[in-house]
Amino acid sequence: MFIIDITLKNTPLSLSVQRKSEEDAEATYQKILQVLRSGSNELLELSCEKQPGKKIGILGTEISAVQISDKSGTAAASGRPPGFFSVSTG
Repeated sequence: MFIIDITLKNTPLSLSVQRKSEEDAEATYQKILQVLRSGSNELLELSCEKQPGKKIGILGTEISAVQISDKSGTAAASGRPPGFFSVSTG
């Protein structure tokens, strides 16, 4: 299972949808990147393959970041959640 996390501007929480195959996850990731690059006010509608009733609609101009990760595999084996983090050096 692959997770696509979407971070919105001025919002500390991320939204996420899941895809069963790597190809579907990559296609969704690329679709979101395309909306980010265009800078349009397009409404992006996404659904979740793990929870078919889970749907979200996001204005493209409100997206600040997108991330794709593999729910199984190395992240689960290492005990660390997928993602990026920042370190403040004072």
